[in-house]
Amino acid sequence: MSNGRPAGSEKKIAAGVCGILLGGLGVHKFILGYTKEGIVQILLSFLCGIGAVVGFIEGIIYLTKSDESFVAEYVTNKKGWF
Repeated sequence: MSNGRPAGSEKKIAAGVCGILLGGLGVHKFILGYTKEGIVQILLSFLCGIGAVVGFIEGIIYLTKSDESFVAEYVTNKKGWF
């Protein structure tokens, strides 16, 4: 814990903002350490265009979760999608 926040919560803002702004490139997935999912996100963007929409939705989900919930789902349990 740093500053009363759970370890891993520092990735929440970066992943959320990158999901919203650069969702189609999968940058938010790479920030969270999900290399395989990041590559799939890029392929989804180039093959059918849905990757940017998925990234935008995920960015909003990341930013609206509490720090504890974000860390539990995406850092500890490694939930790759939504």
